[in-house]
Amino acid sequence: MALSKQLSSGELNRRRARAAHPRKAETHPLTPVGTLAEHGMPAETAYELISADLLLDGMARLNLATFVTTWMPPYAARLMADTADKNMIDKDEYPQTAELESRCVSILADLWNAPAERSATGCSTTGSSEAVMLGALALKWRWRERMRAAGKPADRPNLVIGANVQVCWEKFCRYWDVEARLVPVEGDTLHLTGERAVAQCDENTIGVGVILGSTFDGSYEPVKEIADALDDLQARTGLDIPIHVDAASGGFVAPFLQPELEWDFRVPRVQSINASGHKYGLVYPGVGWIVWREPAALPRDLVFDVAYLGGHMPTFALNFSRPGSEVIAQYFMFTHLGFEGYRAVQQQSSDVARYLAEQIEKLGPYRLITRGEQLPVFAFALAPEVRNYTVYDVSDRLRQKGWLVPAYTYPANREDLAVLRIVVRSGMNHDMADRLVADLREDTEFFSSLDAPLPRPGNSHPFAH
Repeated sequence: MALSKQLSSGELNRRRARAAHPRKAETHPLTPVGTLAEHGMPAETAYELISADLLLDGMARLNLATFVTTWMPPYAARLMADTADKNMIDKDEYPQTAELESRCVSILADLWNAPAERSATGCSTTGSSEAVMLGALALKWRWRERMRAAGKPADRPNLVIGANVQVCWEKFCRYWDVEARLVPVEGDTLHLTGERAVAQCDENTIGVGVILGSTFDGSYEPVKEIADALDDLQARTGLDIPIHVDAASGGFVAPFLQPELEWDFRVPRVQSINASGHKYGLVYPGVGWIVWREPAALPRDLVFDVAYLGGHMPTFALNFSRPGSEVIAQYFMFTHLGFEGYRAVQQQSSDVARYLAEQIEKLGPYRLITRGEQLPVFAFALAPEVRNYTVYDVSDRLRQKGWLVPAYTYPANREDLAVLRIVVRSGMNHDMADRLVADLREDTEFFSSLDAPLPRPGNSHPFAH
């Protein structure tokens, strides 16, 4: 009874619960697995323990599946560590971080040829997934305003996109109750075209999402061609349907490697563009960007004025608190590299990608779907006559050597097409490319020597798009 009097009722109940339900034995006396350990450990010990745990991860530099940056200059990493405690959302308390964000938006607006007199607007995000949803929300709100002004119902919006889009587009449609009009891939046409986009449009279409850099094979969808088709549709029917360009990867590649390509705000129908700073923007995750060609493209109803920590600030985001370090790192990379530096880095990646594609094609049993001529990304499939093994076998064999090369099928209507995809990023050089080709050659010779097909334990796909 004396003990009961000394303890709070909450602590007494916790002790009784522990006695009634003893904890499972921990796999290591120092390692919490599934439950919080009774006692902590010194910071250095925890660091060493977790560092050892992470050795089981794949090597980031050999990860040819991800588009995400896996190397930055040491000074960038130091700057990120120095600023990890800054809350990006708190622009009143960290005004200079907010100023660097504004500078980045201005740099991107200029890079994407925004009309100077229209004062392009934009913001940072956690990545392109959030940026896509913000851009699509603006399309929906503007469409709803038009429909209401015309006295028409605004309860059945749809969005036209290719079936090859990243899953964030389908998430937007599901979360915000918009019909996703997914245009299927067919034959050798593996992304959206102007003719196919227009065929899906009607007065309830909030916009067309165009991808500058398909995650399936690195190809660009033809923004100008799609815009021209929508111009013709407007001339015939009066339907004025805007475009949002998802330039998650291409937004940091095309301006430097294909400057003559009209995909950005030079195309009047393009109302907004997003890109991932943590992909070919050369910044560690996670930071994305979205820019609207003019303030009118971003409905005011979507922007909140928030009184927070002593000041008022406009905010348009799905997330709230997040570190400012990635935004600061983006500004560092812009300052460090400049236009010519970015061009040189992206050109190096492009050269390596094209070289790899050529060398893999020479191995014999592989046929290229793309050649790394747009993004530094390409996909390749097995020749039709290959029967003893699949792209999944090749992916698994390369993984045993440390290379992460994903294998997957294309979406509906071309699920028969199974490919491997290689993403070349900063940090992948010609020596590494030669090592990859040598390993692939060795694996290919092994597979080609088989007298019969490999056993199929199940439809185990090592990569989900």
